[in-house]
Amino acid sequence: MNKNKISRAMMLGFGLTLATTTLPSYAAHVPEGTKLAPVQELVRGNGSEIETLDPQKVNGVPGANVDRDLFEGLVNEDGYGNLVPGVADKWETKDNKTFIFHLRKTAKWSNGDPVTADDFVYGWQRLVDPATASPYAEYLQLGNVVNAEDIVSGKKDKSTLGIKAIDAHTLEVHLDKPTPYFVKMLVHQSTFPAPRKVIEKWGSKWTRPEHFVGNGAYVPEKWVVNERLVLKRNPLYWNDAETVINKVTYLPIESQNAEMNRFLAGEMDSTYEMPVEHFKRLKKEHPESVSVTGYLCNYYYDFNMRKKPFDDVRVRKALSYAIDRDIITKAIMGQGQKPAYAFTPDITAGFTPPMPEYGKWTQKERNQKARELLAEAGYDKNNPLTLTLIYNTSDNHKKVATAIQSMWKQTLGVNANLENQEWKTFLDNRRQGNFEVARDAWCGDYNEASTFLSQMLSNNSGNYAHYQSKAYDDVMEKAMLSTSDTERANYYAQAEQLIAQDMPVAPTYQYVKAHLLAPYVGGYPIHNAGDMTYTRDMYIKAK
Repeated sequence: MNKNKISRAMMLGFGLTLATTTLPSYAAHVPEGTKLAPVQELVRGNGSEIETLDPQKVNGVPGANVDRDLFEGLVNEDGYGNLVPGVADKWETKDNKTFIFHLRKTAKWSNGDPVTADDFVYGWQRLVDPATASPYAEYLQLGNVVNAEDIVSGKKDKSTLGIKAIDAHTLEVHLDKPTPYFVKMLVHQSTFPAPRKVIEKWGSKWTRPEHFVGNGAYVPEKWVVNERLVLKRNPLYWNDAETVINKVTYLPIESQNAEMNRFLAGEMDSTYEMPVEHFKRLKKEHPESVSVTGYLCNYYYDFNMRKKPFDDVRVRKALSYAIDRDIITKAIMGQGQKPAYAFTPDITAGFTPPMPEYGKWTQKERNQKARELLAEAGYDKNNPLTLTLIYNTSDNHKKVATAIQSMWKQTLGVNANLENQEWKTFLDNRRQGNFEVARDAWCGDYNEASTFLSQMLSNNSGNYAHYQSKAYDDVMEKAMLSTSDTERANYYAQAEQLIAQDMPVAPTYQYVKAHLLAPYVGGYPIHNAGDMTYTRDMYIKAK
């Protein structure tokens, strides 16, 4: 039987909601024999309120989660992190410098206009245009797209970017140097197409639900800031026949306890995280809903090297060494997180970061060295260092910060004042350098070590520590020039050694994706290391 042609009676037998105009097909990604719930609506916890829906301006995981529903780039990832076609149904390269993407002719915007190669040209030019002020302006520069660096720095016009439309459905991209993982980078929302006519008509208001035009499986229906963002199915999405979920609601709940309570009350189908203090109880009482998987993310603290005394490597090392990462991961978090001494997570494909020397010491040895270094810098318990550590609102971030505050006080006599900030305020202060020590994390934009190590480049906008190292920039440049995976991994190892030597940041732990997921939610990509979720691949099973 053709799965895409079933009778109304059979549809009702499977419990699938009927569309008002056309019957949705039985999606190919739903396992044969699965009985679907009559209501296909998903409610997802999404951490903090997002800043925008604009794919070239989104910053952070919550916004990326939403934009993968509202837009579609050239390529996507499947549930195992493998590349699969998106708007581009095929692509080719002969030298890893010139890439040709062939766009599917059935792709449309939600207003009915065709998605063309020009829409990608426009979106990418917006990304690098200094006038856009994108937090990911350097992303195409990291991908070595021709002229990206000069455009971002204001030396060249955006029209010189190495991307052009050969015709409506053929896109050509030129790189400065061979970049074998370039296509992997294109799952990132900053590289999504942009609807030029809509943006030019409405300006910054184009992302309001009443004006919005996207090319993804969903469009915004209602957005109540700090309460909920509701997306409804886009019937003009090219692969709408394979979509099952009709509506998805994102809830910006910063409190893990509040999320947990709403989930247990049946008000949510998945949470963004879960409270660490309830983890063991939840595993015992709700094992079917506790989901813990590897996650391509690191957790660390930025030292603002533009402010004294954090311009002194001895101070930075002392503070980093005095963090007992075993206590953080086992006693505070306790969900499977790993202590981090290197910047790149172990789960990253193709690269295992070397353990730095201080990571091989006992915590007692690290503490002793930390006291010596801080004393050399002029601080001890009689002349204590006082600092302010900022973090964004989150029960878990507060627990970690409080534990580290105690470690610094007991080991070094450091007085750390903790300052909790709302997400947007926190982002602004970190971006503008209005901090001394700041909580930070990075989740890979693609599964390759450069997505992490590029963060510490002198010209990277995500380098909030303001780390300026010619040696680091040079070794990363060599890595980018290398066409050998082995040679590139060796350069990455050198970059890790420089981070350990200069300590612009204090790596703290490697994440796991620990959250509550209702057992009736099917299609969640638990094997995708980057937690690249697409609601269109999910479905609600009959309870």
